Amino acid sequence: MENKIVISNLLHRPIRTAVSILAVAIEVGMVMLVVGMTSGLVNETAKRVEGVGADLWVQAPNASYFFAVSSAPMPIKTGDLLRDIPHVLAVAPVLFQFNSVGGINTVYGIDMGSFDRVTGGFVYHGPGGPLKNPYDILVDDIYAQANHVRLGQKVNLFDHDFTVAGIVEHGKGARLFIPLETAQDLSGAHNMASIFWIKCTDPGYTDDVIGSIRKLLPKDSIISIREYMQLMTTNNLPGLTVFITALVSIAVGIGFLVIFLSMYTTITERTREIGILKSLGASKLYIIGEILRESTFLCLVGILAGYGGTLVARRVLHSAFPTLTVDLTVIWAVYAAVLALAGSVFGAFYPALRAASLDPVDALAYE
Repeated sequence: MENKIVISNLLHRPIRTAVSILAVAIEVGMVMLVVGMTSGLVNETAKRVEGVGADLWVQAPNASYFFAVSSAPMPIKTGDLLRDIPHVLAVAPVLFQFNSVGGINTVYGIDMGSFDRVTGGFVYHGPGGPLKNPYDILVDDIYAQANHVRLGQKVNLFDHDFTVAGIVEHGKGARLFIPLETAQDLSGAHNMASIFWIKCTDPGYTDDVIGSIRKLLPKDSIISIREYMQLMTTNNLPGLTVFITALVSIAVGIGFLVIFLSMYTTITERTREIGILKSLGASKLYIIGEILRESTFLCLVGILAGYGGTLVARRVLHSAFPTLTVDLTVIWAVYAAVLALAGSVFGAFYPALRAASLDPVDALAYE
């Protein structure tokens, strides 16, 4: 009976009910999508770095492990020193170039032979092949799909036309690869590299190799892929944590305010009804329970709508931006539901107390 009263009250003002449900759905969707996009970006970047197949890398001092913002090249001759270290199988110099035309991408300038020795070589989709000419380019399959790129097509980067020499399987660090010498010429960093990927004769020698490099190049940044994978989580990236917290707080605030206004308006409109209930013997707890039950029902429907909307939004985003990764997890779906439910209960609590405190005589006389 009590649930029928709650549903009747909600259906009595369908537009207000729909707006309240939409607010909760937006709250849930914002939480899940914001976390999903940030964690997806971090996880996808980490997987691509791991996919290079190296055991460790060497960068200039204080270089960022967010490679796109690294701007501290090292002499290419450093690679010769690294190759002479015991237990080093291969060293691949790479020069990073940042491209914002047609999407934000990090372009790897690579030496084809050494990069293949470290990575094990590219897997080609179709008849394409390695980089041979100065203005050849390799693109991964995801980039090709997102930008409708075909073998032999021209791709404009850095105000130059590159010919697509091959479409490769994704996961080798970057999505775009050009010859190292071309990257050096375009950036004015002749005989320089941004990073040296290092493959050991056996992964068990990684720590030994790191120790040897630290003696040889004490100021340079050296990190193993194992350590990098542990670092690349949203919990270990303070900037992303603050960003997620800020947007989640905004989303919860939206849900709280809409539920608060909805319940407050409901009580104002139902003052006479509340007076009748109290004159018939309804207790304060009963009145509070009715209001909270109503807000909880709104919230639960909003949560389900938010889940559905999030799945639709992820599909739309993936269709529009195939390179964008959105990781939706069960744990954050639960967090989003708990936050929405808590916001709804707190948003309805003051209006519920106000309704329970109404004097029956004044309520019955309310026009």
